[in-house]
Parts: sequence; structure tokens; C-alpha cells
Amino acid sequence: MIVEAIRKLVDRLDGNIKEQDVGSPFFGDPDYKIFPLSKENFKAIKPVESKRRFMFVDGGNQEILGAPNFSIQFNRVYFNIFEAHQRVLWNSMPSRVEFLSATNSRFYEDEIYYDTSIFPLEDKHKGLLPDEADLSFNSFDRTVTIGTQRADIQRVASIARKFAEWEYAFHVIEEEMEEDNVLAVDGTLQTGFTNELKYAQKVHRAAKSKGVIMIGLSKTSHLFTTTGLSLLGAVNKLADDCGIPFDSWYIPVAEVATADHNAFIYVVKLHLISNHVFRFEVCRDQFERLGEEGVDEIVGQLASNSQDVSFPGYPYGLVDADRFARVSSNEIESYQAILLSEISRMGNWPKFLRHIRATDAHSILNMLMR
Repeated sequence: MIVEAIRKLVDRLDGNIKEQDVGSPFFGDPDYKIFPLSKENFKAIKPVESKRRFMFVDGGNQEILGAPNFSIQFNRVYFNIFEAHQRVLWNSMPSRVEFLSATNSRFYEDEIYYDTSIFPLEDKHKGLLPDEADLSFNSFDRTVTIGTQRADIQRVASIARKFAEWEYAFHVIEEEMEEDNVLAVDGTLQTGFTNELKYAQKVHRAAKSKGVIMIGLSKTSHLFTTTGLSLLGAVNKLADDCGIPFDSWYIPVAEVATADHNAFIYVVKLHLISNHVFRFEVCRDQFERLGEEGVDEIVGQLASNSQDVSFPGYPYGLVDADRFARVSSNEIESYQAILLSEISRMGNWPKFLRHIRATDAHSILNMLMR
């Protein structure tokens, strides 16, 4: 029965995904200037010799303990510096900053709000983290909700890490970077959450002041074309269909200049044997200074940094940043034990437990089914 149902599903899906026409990039916003997907717009990425330094920034977080009305998380932000293939030592910035965050619900003027407090593991790192005043959200804030439901407190709790990445990047620019260095962030240059623009603009101003180039590379993308295909999949198909002869390439897809998104957007393939293409962005302000020749150089350096056998086609600087920013399950188990011990020592375990039980019935069912 299941095999027959799966066979029917695959047949239906195969018929619904029509790849004859890749269409055009679709952003659903008139502020985006769209570039056509055509064979002529593919550009070869050429290896370059350059002393331009790249700083890669990333962050990670996981919940230690949570309930519908609170979420305690461990957060980490990290950066590294590469020149060509070589890691470079930094001057004064800590290579990573770790902090705990506690998000709790609050009833105010007939609304539920989520407020987050931050607790750095080292007090001297407090100035490298976002302002708690920017981490208070109405639970029906459209930038944090999904659909018409009240925002999940875990989702709101993760914003502290996102804002910390921006604030940390600002200090990296100020303390470690020089003119023509490149700041590479994991993800896009677009902001989405309430108060996030404040942090992004702070980074943009610092970068512009010092002549630093800002770029973003996204591991995932949910963009589409006007024929309903995934944008990255459509570009990959077009490259295959046209027999693009380059080992690595990039193609422009859009340009935008709004308050929350100021970028030239490309799709890039950074290695011959890579099965992946990525969304790549260059800050529009810096593009005007760089020109196409400067973008050629930057993507050439990214390709040179994407030769590692662990993930060919993805910059090793971001592989390294992800590895050292990631919060592991083993770490969380250790921190959870310490946290539970402290709650128990205070004699407040019943108070926390009655709220935790509001969401743990599913985990109990899972244990019963083992």
C-alpha cells in the first residue's frame, strides 16, 4: 500500500514540476531590479593572486531548557581571518564570545511580550553583545510570527544570537579590519526582525567608513523563479542545459536598494566538482566602488578558499566559522545538568517543572514508543 501511494505521489510531483522554462528570478517586490537568466550572463570565475583579507563571521545557539513562557539558551559567535589559503592571527578581538540568554513572557497592556536578558560568560564581553532593550518583542510582531499564530518563544529567543552576530561584526570591523578587507557573513545581507536594521546599519556605516567590503553567502535559499522553480535549481539547470564550460561561475540575478536590503545578488558555483550553488551578495554601496573587476577578484578569492576536501565549493573560512560557532548537543546536556542543579539548589524546581510539563508530553510519548 505505501509503495503504491509513494509511486502515485512521485508521478504527480514529477508532472507538477515543469522545467522546460526556467523563468526569471522572482522576489515579489517591485524594488528588486531583476536580471534575466541567460547563457550570456554567466561569468567564469578566474583564480587570482591577492593579499586581500577575508573575515568570516558566524553564530550558533541551542535551547538548554524551555517552556511556553521561557527559553534559556546558550549562544556563541565566532570569527576568523584568512588571507588566500592561510589563516591569519587577529590583534585584539576575542575569536569567539559566548553568552547565556533567558527569554520570558510578560503581560503588558493586554498583550503578551517576550523579553530577553543576556548573561555573557565573561563580563568583559558585555560590550560586544546587543542591547537588551532591543530584544523585547510583542508576541504578535509580524517579523517573528509564522502565519496567524503567536510567535514561538524559542524562535524569539534565537534573535539574541542573530543580533549578536551583527554587533560582533561591527567590532570586528572596528578592531581588526583595514581598507579593502572583506567581511563575509553566513547568510544574506537582508534584515527581517524588528530592531535588526539598527544593528545592520551600524555595521554598514563602519564598513563604509573603513573601506571594508561586505558580502553574504547563504547555505540555503527559498527564492523562486516566475515558473515556480527554486531559483538555485533553475540556475543550475540552465548552466547544465547551456553547457556552461567554466569550472566555476557566477551570474547576477537582482539588484536592490532599500532600507532593509542593499545588495547585488548573484548565484555562484565555486568548484568544478561541487553539487551546490549558493546565493551570494555584495553590499550595493561597495559594489559602486568595486566595479565588476573588483567583484571578479572577490569571487575568485572565494573560489580559491573553497578547495577543501571536507566541502569543495564552499569557502573553508565559513566551514571553519560554522564548526567553531556551532553549539553541540553534548555541550547543551552539560549546561542543562548545571542549570537543573542550580534550580534544585534554590528549591524552585516545582515552580519550573509545572511550566515545562506544558510542552513535554510529546517527548514522553516518544520515550514510550521506543
